[in-house]
Amino acid sequence: MASSTDYRTLSYWHDSVPDDLTPRPPLDGDAHYDVAIVGGGLTGLWSAYYLGERDPTLRIAVLEKDIAGFGASGRNGGWCSALFPASAAALERAHGIDEARRMRSAMVETVDEVGRVTSAEGIDCDFAKGGTVSFARSPAQLASARAEVADAARFGVDALSLLTADRVAGARGALGGSFDPACARLHPAKLVRGLARVLENRGVRILEQTEVLDYEPHEVTTSRGVVTADTVIVATEGYGAALPKTRRRVLPLYSLMIATEPLSDAVWDDIGLEHGQTFTDFRHLIVYGQRTADNRFAFGGRGARYHLGSAIRPGYDRVPRVFDHLAETLADLFPQAASAQITHRWGGPLGVPRDWYATASYEAATGMAWAGGYVGDGLSTTNLAGRTLADLITGTDSDLTTLPWVGHRSPSWEPEPLRFIASNLGLLAMEIADAEERVTRRPSIAAKIMAPLVGH
Repeated sequence: MASSTDYRTLSYWHDSVPDDLTPRPPLDGDAHYDVAIVGGGLTGLWSAYYLGERDPTLRIAVLEKDIAGFGASGRNGGWCSALFPASAAALERAHGIDEARRMRSAMVETVDEVGRVTSAEGIDCDFAKGGTVSFARSPAQLASARAEVADAARFGVDALSLLTADRVAGARGALGGSFDPACARLHPAKLVRGLARVLENRGVRILEQTEVLDYEPHEVTTSRGVVTADTVIVATEGYGAALPKTRRRVLPLYSLMIATEPLSDAVWDDIGLEHGQTFTDFRHLIVYGQRTADNRFAFGGRGARYHLGSAIRPGYDRVPRVFDHLAETLADLFPQAASAQITHRWGGPLGVPRDWYATASYEAATGMAWAGGYVGDGLSTTNLAGRTLADLITGTDSDLTTLPWVGHRSPSWEPEPLRFIASNLGLLAMEIADAEERVTRRPSIAAKIMAPLVGH
């Protein structure tokens, strides 16, 4: 039966993708494949892509409740960055400086790998590697910028540099900032939908409108039949909270976005953001944005609360209070855009593990594999996960299979209502930290206390 959902309303990205978004046919009864992948987002699709590269004879099926790219993979901020949810300092504390450097190097290289594949496969996703500008708009934020650049220099992998006030004059009140070249702007729905088409042309079965109800080694139970497989890959990210086995493994935290109408080149020249550049600032309640290929602002941030019981509902994608806050924040950052019409408003859940540490894992004895926990840094990390899982599953000897995130197991989230209380107190703490810095003009004590709890 055809879906009645208008997928174009999911986000600006879905509304502007050159694709009619018609769902592919679902699973039609019980079936067997070599590899069954739960989830049609970028983790699942990249895993299928690289598994096919390693072994073209594999019979692979992707099982997706809605359409490929329905979730965070198609709705995010479009940052293909080298960011990893656990900071380099946190990686160093857990694994030593050499392993931290290896992980950082892998993330930096992943940005270029995404660009290589999209070019080679003819996936037009507006990929442009322009780097990230991070604005420092207070003395406390400027201190954070300097500390970040100094820390990057200590590890010797990320090529961050300080920006003086004249380099960031287009942002109101900017005293300076930092620049990270290891980030590309792209159109996420074009990427995920294009990758799905490439896979389909290679013989991968993408079975949409097929809800997974449960899984176990070598078997996935869906609303339309049972799929048996030698290998099962769980790639559900925030939506894993809806499945019994992963309900407390990941917390679905909502992040919301807005997009403006296209702005003139003259306005963009005044703002000072070039095509391919993404931007943020050093506040603790995270914001993120990009200049899109068609000259819009696509701008998002945290601030939506966590919902009791890890509930995921379409209504949570749209919170007027948060949308108003985003519009006000964008106008405060760039007064040149204050009169621009907001044309799109959307959101969705991202996946947060208890220790803010992503993983790519495989158990040869059971044939079970999983990856996720990107905390919003998944647009590139999914690619690294796909390559890593492909090497682990096919027994390919590579440097990727020994990276420190491989096999990591995060602790489970607390039962309710402790999970609800802790998550929303954490959100409040970030708001308090920003207010504290505005008053004291010094780095926040509250943020320092919270840092170990959020991967820093």
